[in-house]
Amino acid sequence: MVYATAAALAVALILFTWLGMRARVTDAGLDDYVTARNSQGAQALGLSFLASGMGAWILFAPPEVGALVGPLALAGYAIGAALPFVVFAFCGPAIRRYLPAGRSIGEFAQACYGTVMRRWVALISVLYMVCFLIAELTAIGAITGLLSGLDGSVAILGVAIATLVYTAWGGLRASLVTDRWQALLLIALLAVVGIVGIQQLPAMSQTAALPDIPTGSALAVALTLVIAVTAANLFHQGYWQRVWSARDGAELGRGALLGGLITVLVVVVVGGLGIVAAMSGTDLGSPPIPFFALLAGAPAWLSLLALVLALTLVASSVDTLQNALASLAVTEKSGMSLTAARWFIVILMIPAVLIALQGYSVLRLFLIADLLCATAVVPVLLGLWSAMTTRAAIAGAVAGILGAIAPGWLAGGSVAAGVMAASFPGGIPTLAPFAGALVASTLVSVMVAMLSRGRTWPPSA
Repeated sequence: MVYATAAALAVALILFTWLGMRARVTDAGLDDYVTARNSQGAQALGLSFLASGMGAWILFAPPEVGALVGPLALAGYAIGAALPFVVFAFCGPAIRRYLPAGRSIGEFAQACYGTVMRRWVALISVLYMVCFLIAELTAIGAITGLLSGLDGSVAILGVAIATLVYTAWGGLRASLVTDRWQALLLIALLAVVGIVGIQQLPAMSQTAALPDIPTGSALAVALTLVIAVTAANLFHQGYWQRVWSARDGAELGRGALLGGLITVLVVVVVGGLGIVAAMSGTDLGSPPIPFFALLAGAPAWLSLLALVLALTLVASSVDTLQNALASLAVTEKSGMSLTAARWFIVILMIPAVLIALQGYSVLRLFLIADLLCATAVVPVLLGLWSAMTTRAAIAGAVAGILGAIAPGWLAGGSVAAGVMAASFPGGIPTLAPFAGALVASTLVSVMVAMLSRGRTWPPSA
């Protein structure tokens, strides 16, 4: 089994590397390397949005949410995963018109509000994406150890090296090409693993029931997931790159909506597998991992397909994150050469791999990064509103931070208690900090903007 696993993973990674290497445009320049500007149609974008957003997280989080909290919370997860694409579908064309030569969320913030807001937005974006990158590499190591006798570090190093080779060589175009094939492959593998896995479950008894969770609690979980996932993904530079890689605004809109629709279907299907596993009475494990509970007692070939599925999910998200971080570095450091951008990716991956090899849980850091995104997402997107000002955006972002701390502050009676609650002790997501951040940043941004004078576009830095 070990040799078969190693061979299957090697074949998949070699295939992805070959596809990515072929995508490079010779001497296209730095701008094409980080944006593939005006080159992608709706179908390619839709599959790329799907593959870029999917990661090993879909094998853990949606099934667990579905199994333990139920369909309502799962629906919130699915909406949260797809909502950023809907935002890009409707706001993306306007962003392209305002910033036709743009390359990053940082540049958009610069055009709207100036340098201070740009640096803050870039910092939040980097923190979120680095957490995402480490989490995905950590996950493939854990899944490899769970489903096979192969050392998980082999998979971590394999994914890191393979994606590094073709992204450093081919840039965004390499990621876009591999995304298409990875999206199709993950859909096919998910269908096979899901259908065969369900057949392995015990027969569902007549007394089987959905999780007994109060509707209010389920709604709170759903709303938390919608806010956290949407806010964080709107700071994903990989998605912003695709705004300018689209052939035009219309193709961007159709592609983003396509990606969002397929994402909803994938999350619902994967989460539904968790619900079915729980209702069948199968032991979900401790901590619960409903998707992998489907594979208990399944033939070895099904576990191998599930591992290839996980590898595909991780590779598709890791290559996007590598490109996204390189793109952000290029836009934040004026004058960076193409060679320097490639070396930046290589150097960045060293600490990411070293941390992933330790097998740490990064959930708490992920939640803190998500919350920081929630404090600033509304002020940033309000840059498309003509009445918005730099003062209003900065005030809104500061208010978002205070709003995140306020619920814990009021409940605990001190600022320290508020900060502790907003740092999610135990790695448990709660609604109050996210809702406080979103409401406070929105209200203050709009109020300060309405009290200010109008402005011209774009503002001076």
